[in-house]
Formats: sequence, structure tokens, C-alpha cells
Amino acid sequence: MIAIIIKRLLPIVLTIVMAVWFLCQMQPPKDTDFAFSKFGQLPVVFNGRLKPMDSLARNSLLQIHETQTLDLEPWASDWQKHSTTNAIAWLANVMMNPQVADDWPVFRVDNPDLIAFLKLPERDLAQHQDGEHYSWNQIAPALDAFDKEDERVEKTESAERDAYERAVVKVHDRLELYAQLRNTIQPQDTQNWKQELADYEGLIPSGVAAVRAQQVGKTYDQQVFNAFLAELQRFDYMAQLEPPLIVPPEAGSNDWKNVGTVLLEAARGNPVPTTVKNYAALAGALQSHDVAGFNSALGDLQSSFVPTFNRSMARARAEVFFNQMQPFYNAMIIYVLAGLLAIFSWFNLSEALRRSAVWLIGLAFLIHTTGLIYRIILQGRPPVTNLYSSAIFIGWIACLLGMILEKFYKNGIGVVVSAGMGFITLIIAQNLALDGDTMEMMRAVLDTNFWLATHVVAVTCGYASTFVAGLLALIYIVMGVFTNRLNTVFSADKALRTGIAIGALVGGIPGAVAGAVAGGQAAQLGDNFGKTITRMIYAIVCFATLFSFVGTVLGGIWADQSWGRFWGWDPKENGALIIVLWNALILHLRWGGMIRERGLVNCAVFGNIVTSWSWFGVNMLGIGLHSYGFTEAAFKWLMLFVLSQLGFIALGSLPLKMWKSFGAQPKDSRPA
Repeated sequence: MIAIIIKRLLPIVLTIVMAVWFLCQMQPPKDTDFAFSKFGQLPVVFNGRLKPMDSLARNSLLQIHETQTLDLEPWASDWQKHSTTNAIAWLANVMMNPQVADDWPVFRVDNPDLIAFLKLPERDLAQHQDGEHYSWNQIAPALDAFDKEDERVEKTESAERDAYERAVVKVHDRLELYAQLRNTIQPQDTQNWKQELADYEGLIPSGVAAVRAQQVGKTYDQQVFNAFLAELQRFDYMAQLEPPLIVPPEAGSNDWKNVGTVLLEAARGNPVPTTVKNYAALAGALQSHDVAGFNSALGDLQSSFVPTFNRSMARARAEVFFNQMQPFYNAMIIYVLAGLLAIFSWFNLSEALRRSAVWLIGLAFLIHTTGLIYRIILQGRPPVTNLYSSAIFIGWIACLLGMILEKFYKNGIGVVVSAGMGFITLIIAQNLALDGDTMEMMRAVLDTNFWLATHVVAVTCGYASTFVAGLLALIYIVMGVFTNRLNTVFSADKALRTGIAIGALVGGIPGAVAGAVAGGQAAQLGDNFGKTITRMIYAIVCFATLFSFVGTVLGGIWADQSWGRFWGWDPKENGALIIVLWNALILHLRWGGMIRERGLVNCAVFGNIVTSWSWFGVNMLGIGLHSYGFTEAAFKWLMLFVLSQLGFIALGSLPLKMWKSFGAQPKDSRPA
């Protein structure tokens, strides 16, 4: 009796535990000294988008260091060790206390040839050098030579660069970003910015007078002239770097400005904005380790945004909460746990483990959905706007399809599909985030919510459905070659309900009819486990064909409105067309009897290759009107993925006598 109760309660208990764990992850960090979390809520404009300092910090550290946390020990002193391990505290020190931050090993440099070129120390744990992370001060002596090397590399086409040259470009971009951050609030060579800013204000009248006298040939104070000119050069350098914009617009204007620009304007008679002075006071307090002064200055700075920029502050706070929630990362962890439980349930046939996996998938899907909706609200855009968001949405659609399959078949396959696709797509998204802000401004050609909500969503649903079919095929191959589970018989009437449900969800009334036909055939035949999987694949391929076709046509209509032509044989367009043709070919081969179970399975696996090429591969060509999603970092992983799928096709093509599920069966009962 106790064992039965435990089995019944296990799914609920596990789900509650993981839900509590997720809620604990959402708790904002508590500031024990400097109020860095409040600093992270300040609004800033960078790369055309209003965002909180917290997002700027996370995205920047992710680009430079490839993680969102920084382990400073033993480089930081005692007062810094605890407070500077997160991204926002790191950013605050870079912006306002570079004398300290420049010693922190934040730059990831892992190419041995580039390490040798920059004359950086090799791995030496005794000297706290891991051989992969270096500080600004360690790289700075070689900056002049490195800039020339980058100029040489930039003249080479990106497709022709070797590993060293790609590393040069990547590290140069990281150094450039770091330089922008260092010059956001104050000049990078400042010692006491609050005092220097006050001195500059006092210098402006006499400096302007000296410049005017020099221009008309009158006598002037050479010392004042030189000092004023030096200040203008500092501020012009700041402005030329195009750092983040932290000075809010004045009444009647929408343009945020950087500190360098407003200080140059001050020389023309404009007053120095209060925001700049508040930031200067903030920097002075941080440099002198004055916690009370820092928090007081931060309060003054926040007050300066009220009430004029209440909306900007509220938006910044909402995004900070989203960053703290990390819905996709946390959902990914739960997907892994659910998938493992579902797989374990196959080995010991434990219904309690399967139900626990189902409950956890439901929790992960809820978190995934929450994050997706939150992003839509923050951006004011449909769910798919770039490669990152496409990975998020593909995982969401695939998880939904898997949950529907599990609802009717109750055999763990749907859970594994949901968990596998959820985990894989969110891992892809996490790596795509290394390229920078995942909610960047839209390119002009994409800045149309209607087409983003129709063409892009439809095509992405086609991607997701094709991948789901491919994952089901992988399950079929693995279980068929290594286990005898494909022969297990399940109630076939569930196939009818499954076909109708999936069809209604994905394809509306036509889809429900097609699903009912496929499900009715399964009900008449009394499918075993293997036939169940192949009929799942067949149904999903039908939906994939529908959505990929509709999405491609809608894309042509959008192209006609944006570029004046319906079709231009652009690589991205060709990739979408290939998905349509491949799915249609699978259906044609199946209808014509040219392939049966294993043929369908192998074709579905090859569909993974076709879809991955359309999703990522064509972007790597760097040509065409759709090259906005270009990412060369994924090339190695794409090739490994393609090779893995070819390996599965080879397994799927082995003689049936080598399959555990069918090797001992009479020849007539084996699938073809």
C-alpha cells in the first residue's frame, strides 16, 4: 500500500520540488553593500535598443567571456570577491572603476597562435593563469600591432579565413566592445571624474574665449587653450567609439546621447546634463569604496529619471526580472530530467517514472511558454525575429507536438520527443546568444509584424514538425537496432484520437481529416510499437509539408512587397523550397509504395539534414538577401550534426537480422 501511494505521489512531489527550485531561481540577488542590482535597472540605449544596464552587462560579458558570471578569485581584493562575480557588478567596475577591472582576466583567448602573437603568458596555475582568459592590461601592450593585424585580416573574405584569422576578428570585436564600455560614463584615462568634470565646466568660458581669440589671430592664454583642446580631444574620442547612450533625451526629443557628445555640446554653450553629474558622483563613490555614497548617488540618479522616463524605467525593470528568471535555461534543465525519467521508464516499464516525466514536461513547457510570451511582450514582436528566437520557438512547437503524442499513446515516446527537442533547441539558442543581444533591433526588411506573425511562424512550424518527425525516426532506429521494444503492442484505437488531435491543432479542419484517415488505418491494423512510431512520423510529415509550403508561399508574397519580386532563387528561399520538396517526396514515395517503414524512417532522418541546412547552412554562405542570420561559429557543429544523421541512416539501413527487434522474427513479419 505504501509503495502504491509513493508511486502515485512521485510525479506530484517531483513537480512541486522542481517548481519551487524554479521560483527560487527567480529571486533577485540581495545587495550586501553596493546596490549593483538597482544599478542594473537603469535604462541605457545600445545598438538601437532601449534596455536595462543588466541586459547590457549580461550580453557584453557573454560576448567577451562566454559566460554570464566571472570568477575573480584571486585577482580581486576581499571587498570585491563577493560583489563582482555577477555581470552587472563587473560592468559597473568596467565603466566606473577601470583601474581595478582592467586587471581581471575577462577576455577569452584560446587560439595558441593568437596567444603567441599577443605575447600572453601560457598556462601557469601557480601564477593563476589558466591559459584561456586574460585581462585588458595583459593585452594592452600589443594593441597597436594587433590593430594592424586585424586590418590585414579584415581584407580577407570571411569564408577564406583560417582558425587564427577568425580568432583575431573575434578578439578584436571583444576588445572594441570593452573599450566602448570603458568610455560610457567617463574617459578611460580619468583619475577622479567628478573633479575633472567640475574643472571642465569651469574651464569652458576661458577655453572658448581662447579658441576664438586664436582663430582671429588675437593673443590668448596658451595654457588654457592647450588644456581645453586636450579635454575636447578626450571627449571626441569617447564619442567616436559610439559607446552606450546613457544621457536621456530632453523634452521634445527622442534621441539618447553618449557622454562624449553632450560634453562636446557643453563647449558650445549647452549645460552639462544632471545625469552626467550623477554618474560622475556614482563613479567617484565606487572608486573610493564608499558604499553609502554610491547608494545615495544611485538614488539621485534614479530620481532624475522620474517622472519623465517612468515608462523606460518600468520597461527596464521588467527586462531585469526576465533576465533573473532565465526561463529557457531553467526549462532546459527540467527537460533533461524529464527525458531521463522517460528513458528509464522504458527499461523497467515503470508507469510512475513515465507519469513523473509527463508532469515535468508540463512544468518545463509552462516555463518555456512563459518565457516566450514575456519576450513577445518585451519586444512587441511575434515570437520569431532572429535565429535565437527561431530556436526557442521550434523547441516550443516540438514540445507541444510531443505532449500531444504522449497524451494519447502514453508510452514515453512523446515525452522523449518533447524533452529531446526542447533540450537541443535551447542549447542551440544558448550558443546563439554568444553573438550578442538576442532582442536586437529588427532590420528594415524584417520590420513588419504581420509577415513575422505569418510567414516566419508558419515556416518555423514547418522546421519544428520536420525535426519532430526526424527525432521519432531516430527513436525508431535506436530502439530497433539495440532493443526489442518495437514489437510491443499497444491499443491501436489511440492512433485515431492522436491523428485527429494533432491534425486539428496543426492543420485545422483539413489536418484533422488527414489525421483521422491515418489514425483510422492504424486502428484497423492494430499497430505494434514500431508501427505506431512510423504512423506518428507519417502524420507529422504531412503537417510539416503543409506548413513549410504555406510559409514558403507567404515568404514569396512578402518578398514581392519588400523587394519587388516573388522569387529570386536566394539561398534561403532555396533552402525553404528544398524542405517542401523533400517532405512532398517522402509522401509521394510512401503513397506509391516505394518505401515502407524503414524507408520512411531513413527519409525522415535525412529530413533533419535538409532542415538544418535551410535553418543554418544557407546563412553560412554569407550571400543573398537573407544573410542577416549569418553565423560561422555553428559550421563545425552543423557538420557534426550532419555526420551523426548519416550515421543513423547507416544504422537504419543495416540488414534486419542485425536488428534486435526484428532479427528473430519470421521474414514476412519484418518491416521493409
